[in-house]
Amino acid sequence: MENLQILLRQHVGKPCAPVVKKGDKVRRGTLIAEPTGLGANIFSSADGVVEDVLEDRIIIKPDEEQSEDYEKIPEGTPLEMVKAAGVVGMGGAGFPTGIKLDTHFDGDGYILVNASECEPGLAHNIEQLDREPEKVIKGVKYAMEISGADKAIIAIKKKHHDTIVKLDELLADEPAISRHLLPDIYPMGEERAVVRECLGIELEPSQLPSAAKAVVINSETCARVAEAIDERKPSFLKNLTVRGKLNGGHDAHVFVDVPVGTSVGSLIERAGGIDGDYGEIIMGGAFTGRACTVDEPICKNTGAILVSMPFLDLHGANLGILVCACGGNLDRMRDLAKKYNAKEASLCYCKQAQEQPNGSRKCERPGNCPGQVANNLQFKKDKCEYIIIGNCSDCSNTVMASGPKMGLKVLHMTDHVMRAVDHPLYRTLRVSKQVDQDLNVVDNVENN
Repeated sequence: MENLQILLRQHVGKPCAPVVKKGDKVRRGTLIAEPTGLGANIFSSADGVVEDVLEDRIIIKPDEEQSEDYEKIPEGTPLEMVKAAGVVGMGGAGFPTGIKLDTHFDGDGYILVNASECEPGLAHNIEQLDREPEKVIKGVKYAMEISGADKAIIAIKKKHHDTIVKLDELLADEPAISRHLLPDIYPMGEERAVVRECLGIELEPSQLPSAAKAVVINSETCARVAEAIDERKPSFLKNLTVRGKLNGGHDAHVFVDVPVGTSVGSLIERAGGIDGDYGEIIMGGAFTGRACTVDEPICKNTGAILVSMPFLDLHGANLGILVCACGGNLDRMRDLAKKYNAKEASLCYCKQAQEQPNGSRKCERPGNCPGQVANNLQFKKDKCEYIIIGNCSDCSNTVMASGPKMGLKVLHMTDHVMRAVDHPLYRTLRVSKQVDQDLNVVDNVENN
């Protein structure tokens, strides 16, 4: 095994403080860092020796032989064990799950399970539901018990027909747990979108799901909750998808229980290695991920590693940037503009990308977008030849309604990835934004 680089910040909040020093012997599951504020415990993901303790990470040299066993967390209440295990959101920013579940619904609330596999091209959440649905459901029940919620809804895209059939069989004996079918559009996994689709409640950008008496957690997070309570297992493993311009084709490679701290490069090699020239490597999804290097380590909340096609060369053409709250931020969009060898000539924000007090932006109604005519007019006025957008499925559709008619050539921030994973480009919306909850009703295709 290669040396593992275990970052001290793998969650929302402050970096953790190391509790080990150089030369210490550790086992899988040994506590190596603790929160200094908002955060979650961090553990060794291998048997080995602490090779170094740096400002932002702990380097562990694994032993040649690895045990299947691990250091167990202390017995306690279900909530205490989730917190002790360092479980965080496995599908997003990594908010500590113990804090999220520490609510008091008193029998009047919902656990909403995000099993949407929101980012295009990913496959590990659905594969886990196929392989371990019982563990996920067990975690859902624990989440209900801890939070005081009396109901749970598993939100999953309708296109995953076979997985849903299996899920329905298991839920037949679970009257408090149901499932809700989602359309195959981005960003159906955004937590306010999950609340809207499952409960019919439209939250403001500043509101948390708790305002709708709900907690939204990822399906893998549910499984890690079950492991913490049933197996006293710390959170030091991650499921993820590796995909893109790889030797052997563009199909998804799903890796289960990967030790946290494993390098991006080693996972790409396990998936066959990069096939020739490529554009960039993305850690995370095509919409919300970031460019990374092969030396970087995965964290508890790493969802994917994607190898893109090479970038088109726009030869310095004028480019307009349209920033959407559902996609890359301004820095990411400008980075892509440089990689396309374009000149930034204009900048606009989607009218629904509401700025928050911390400077970030949130969509007012994720997945439901107004027109973009005003922005396209601005791009035309600023003499843009191309525009690059980071918009959701619906928003991209509204760009296409007027942009090309004005002579604007549209690029989407995900194009170089979608081509690498053989996924349709985000342009005109060709699937319905709503689906019938009857699995046997074929209703999600507008135009074949």
